[in-house]
Amino acid sequence: MKVVFFLLLSLIPFLTYTQSSIDSVLDAYKKDKDLTHANYSFCVLEASSGKTIKEYNSELALVPASTLKIITTSAALGVLGKDYTYKTNYNLLLTEDSLANIIVYGSGDPSFNSSYFYSNDSLFFLPLIKKIKSKNIKKLTTNIGVNTNCFDDKIPSNWIWGDIGNYFGAGANSLSYKDNKFSLYYTSKDQKYYARLESIKPTYFENRMKIESLVSCYGTEDEAYVFGNPYEYTRKVSGSIPPNKVNYEVEAQMPEPFNFFKYELNEQLKKNNLSANDENNFIAVNWDDSNIKSQLLHTHISPKLEKIVFYTNTKSNNHYAESLLKTVGGVKSGKQGTTANGIEAVKNYWKDRGVDVSGLHMEDGSGLSRANTVTTKIQATILSKIYRDSVMYTAFNISLPVAGKNGSMVNLCKGTFAEGNMRAKTGYINRARGYCGYVKTKSGKELAFSVLFNNYDCSAKEMKLKIEKLLVTLVEL
Repeated sequence: MKVVFFLLLSLIPFLTYTQSSIDSVLDAYKKDKDLTHANYSFCVLEASSGKTIKEYNSELALVPASTLKIITTSAALGVLGKDYTYKTNYNLLLTEDSLANIIVYGSGDPSFNSSYFYSNDSLFFLPLIKKIKSKNIKKLTTNIGVNTNCFDDKIPSNWIWGDIGNYFGAGANSLSYKDNKFSLYYTSKDQKYYARLESIKPTYFENRMKIESLVSCYGTEDEAYVFGNPYEYTRKVSGSIPPNKVNYEVEAQMPEPFNFFKYELNEQLKKNNLSANDENNFIAVNWDDSNIKSQLLHTHISPKLEKIVFYTNTKSNNHYAESLLKTVGGVKSGKQGTTANGIEAVKNYWKDRGVDVSGLHMEDGSGLSRANTVTTKIQATILSKIYRDSVMYTAFNISLPVAGKNGSMVNLCKGTFAEGNMRAKTGYINRARGYCGYVKTKSGKELAFSVLFNNYDCSAKEMKLKIEKLLVTLVEL
């Protein structure tokens, strides 16, 4: 009996330490001048039960940045299923003399010839070319029609002007193509010069884009920003890129991806001697073919949804997230996919599973809008619900970057027990940073957590280090 009592006494300092370690970090936050004007919150739950382990301001609605993607991607897995695939149909409209037109029905597939899945245009188009040849069609006209009725093809209304011209401001389209982005390549000298725009790739855009560039040579990061109407071919580029660089890439949002797709499809037809002429005579985008008799020629099938979700979260891809949101909205409403019906479907999905979504205010699916707000309680609760769904959890969990190992978590928690034992979606926009995911503690428990900070007065890099101090203590709970 004395031995047992002695052991219990010996554990008291350890238990006090594990309880106070996270409290000591919180006390430091309260004294930190950089956080005087900040709002911050965290919530830690036992993943298997949803029981609250530790929380602070967990009912405070904050800007989540890209951590919002966990809500969108998990709902997509729940509504559509991990094996869901997008199907893009090519229909054939036969004409006289063995000529034919092609009508392509956009399905909202964000992976359509995406660099994450395809590295060669010829291989991407090869199944279609084989189908055309098997039909013994001599030539196809270049009147390639694209039906874009699947989505409304609009970006969220409150995305800011400073975002929408950049690659991370690429929205969802009925027919997305090559990640809906193109690249500007610069040569930079020392700091007294402006960087020189050398080329635009693909060359299709070099001949069409009007670029006004005033990019300084400064710093160590890509701080160049692209401004422009997403539906037009004029862009202004300002900001800075590091000095003394050659072929430095700045990525921008692509206007009218369906037109670029039609151009590249026709190039493949010409390459295979299947094009009737060398011109690109594009017909109306929303071809009303209700009274036109056409036959299915080929169906392009996307990778499975679990693979698309993997890249959405690991790469924090806004274009993918917005496409998933509209897909869920279209499927649940039976109508055209829009941001509005996507948000309604996502919120209803989690509400029906017992989550109080009254603190969730979504304006998009990716977290790019600063009008989004959510509580850490909601995020942690959703993560706990996912953990208890064995089918969803397997596909979702693998999409989260691992601390000290990969993705946006690669430099976090290195040399601590959290390295390799924490998986989290990260989020960052101006003065808003967050992390949410799972952590395995030293005692072997699995915890679901969310941490959000808004309106701090320090740099983003400094805030990252401050939050890291909190993250590494979670393994002690």
